[in-house]
Amino acid sequence: MPATPLSPEPSLSPEPVPHFDSSTASSSTPPLPVDPSSRYPSRVRQPPPHLHDYECYFSALCSIHEPASYREASSDPLWQKAIAEELDALTKTRTWDLVSLPPGKSVIGCKWIFKVKTTADGSIDRYKARLVAKGYTQEYGIDYEETFAPVARLTSVRLLIALATVRQWDLFQMDVKNAFLNGTIAEEVYMKPPPGYSHLPGQVCKLRRALYGLKQAPRAWFSMFCSKIVEFGYTQSSHDSALFTRCSSRGIVLLLLYVDDMVITGDDRSGISDHKAYLSSCFEMKDLGPLRYFLGLEVLPLSGGYGISQVKYASDLVNRAGLSDNKTSDTPLELNVKFRPSDGELLADPTLYRQLLFSMLTGLEMFLIDGPQPGYSVFLGYSPISWRSKKQSTVSRSSTEAEYRALADTTSEIVWLRWLLQDMGVHLDSSSPLYCDNKSAMQIAHNAVFHERTKHIEVDCHFVRHHCALGTVDLLYVPSEDQVADLFTKSLTRSRLGYLCSKLKLCSFDPS
Repeated sequence: MPATPLSPEPSLSPEPVPHFDSSTASSSTPPLPVDPSSRYPSRVRQPPPHLHDYECYFSALCSIHEPASYREASSDPLWQKAIAEELDALTKTRTWDLVSLPPGKSVIGCKWIFKVKTTADGSIDRYKARLVAKGYTQEYGIDYEETFAPVARLTSVRLLIALATVRQWDLFQMDVKNAFLNGTIAEEVYMKPPPGYSHLPGQVCKLRRALYGLKQAPRAWFSMFCSKIVEFGYTQSSHDSALFTRCSSRGIVLLLLYVDDMVITGDDRSGISDHKAYLSSCFEMKDLGPLRYFLGLEVLPLSGGYGISQVKYASDLVNRAGLSDNKTSDTPLELNVKFRPSDGELLADPTLYRQLLFSMLTGLEMFLIDGPQPGYSVFLGYSPISWRSKKQSTVSRSSTEAEYRALADTTSEIVWLRWLLQDMGVHLDSSSPLYCDNKSAMQIAHNAVFHERTKHIEVDCHFVRHHCALGTVDLLYVPSEDQVADLFTKSLTRSRLGYLCSKLKLCSFDPS
């Protein structure tokens, strides 16, 4: 998301300071008191007009308060209602049985988590109270076994949106209410009764369902969802386990799942309606209508397609870091900057920095750059769907080797995306053009010759040559000034950054 520079502040003349003539003053006359604030121009500071929407948005975010404990929330009727709704859902699904703790068994705790759900414009959607088990006290082999559960990759989400744009398909979104409670657990897990829940002294909750916070809860829920969706005729993709497809004579329906949120699209409108009805009969669903906000991505319907914005996600991070009043910069990184491990001072508490960095890497897919490094960007038509910039795990002996390894990574991503498109019903007969700005790396890919300069390169890198021969990719040269991947690998000037942003079809959106 390109930064918008602040308008320059208007120049103001300083207020006149009263003149004091020392020749007419008596030596016994005490000096006049001087107000320190009078030395500087007094004026009301206001943000420039183009940032008024941002100011209102941050004001709305700052006014939202989320309770930190059950005691604090229990005094607010809005949060009382949210707690009652959560307890009703737990009772309806028979999440636990109240029993006496058997001898030799351990018990885990639980806590209430309170979250204000907001829409894309920052307005309050609903108050959500979630009962979470303290799964960090579980012991492997006793309270849980396997825990892994797949979720959709952001690249798959962008690919699905880009495909819907090309095919002129509508995008829909559904949410499973209390999704984890639909999963059953095989292990014996005992939990303390939650605050606000009536019970007899000495009783504990023997869990029947996969409560949020349990280590095995995501896996139990995903297994339950897979079994139900496969029964309805869907096929699970072997290249993204969270992608499900259903083909019929009427067309195709695609479903992409991320925990309890799902995106649905396809050209079989009646099949999509049948799908929604079937899921509503299996789980307690919430039909959110057309896709608008998913995994930090705001999906904007445009003429002839969709646009993706992360203004809200980025604004939340800026506000969380306490930087909402700071000025913006023309470029995301200082030109020709070089970092050293000894630079700067260590943070007393790096928790917030680590949280913000993780959110940037996972949500915005931004990267901190320390010197030149390989990167790539993959397009479907004119839509960028996958990009990466990462230091290589091995030391390259030349820039050619580094570029050739980057070619290998890009080829691997292209092959995976082609497989994923096949699962989505798209069959590509032609090769995918792969642009590289290093002629020496291209020579290695085109010529099966091993000599002193290439014999140290691992054999697995040469599958670039293999896929060039198969026709999977078509390796083409692009001048360095037109290489859009430079946006992810180098610090750039303002003009160069703007040019590459336009090549990537990036533009600014207001948060309103």
